[in-house]
Amino acid sequence: MTYFNLSKIKVIFMDIGGVLLTNGWGHESRQKGAKIFGFDYEEMNTLHNFIYNVFEIGSISLDEYLDTVIFHCPRDFTKDEFKDFMYAQSVELPNMLPWLKSWKKRTELPVFALSNENRELNEYRINTFELHEVFDGFFSSCYLGFRKPDPRIYQKAMEIVQVSPQECVYFDDRPILVNAAKKLKMNSVHHQEFEITKGILENLLQKQHCHEERK
Repeated sequence: MTYFNLSKIKVIFMDIGGVLLTNGWGHESRQKGAKIFGFDYEEMNTLHNFIYNVFEIGSISLDEYLDTVIFHCPRDFTKDEFKDFMYAQSVELPNMLPWLKSWKKRTELPVFALSNENRELNEYRINTFELHEVFDGFFSSCYLGFRKPDPRIYQKAMEIVQVSPQECVYFDDRPILVNAAKKLKMNSVHHQEFEITKGILENLLQKQHCHEERK
């Protein structure tokens, strides 16, 4: 159920990981990597937590990240092998992405990604899953230099698109990030089920068509 005026919406912002795709490099993927490649997960995760924020805002490259968290000592696998594993962790979540690509063809509303992503995985995910068919642009932490829940990433996205908080709606699967947007008065939806998000977007499309017919 939505509690905002759909007829006022001019722009949609949407997270990627947890909504359209699996997370790019979440803890489950890191644990899986430790098991497959045979390194100490706890040691790796401590180093990951130390540097990942810097990685996600684009200050260091994937190679520099891996040099810090994995290849700070000799390994019996290569960096390219590990990168291939990292990329392979990105898969489509059920239903949402193909439906959204179809929905996007029926609307003139701009849709933008608003996500925490490091540069290399972000670009891999955009190209591999053809996310340009959904998004008109990508407000990614690696490009903007801020990461959610920092309010500046939401504010910068709205400033660039030139909309007020009441004129946009933001979808995210993580409550803490939804609440961060709500504090800025953005219309925010906690994405949990495909059918609920689908219903909101279909209603938004219907409101848009009714508005156009009244012109």
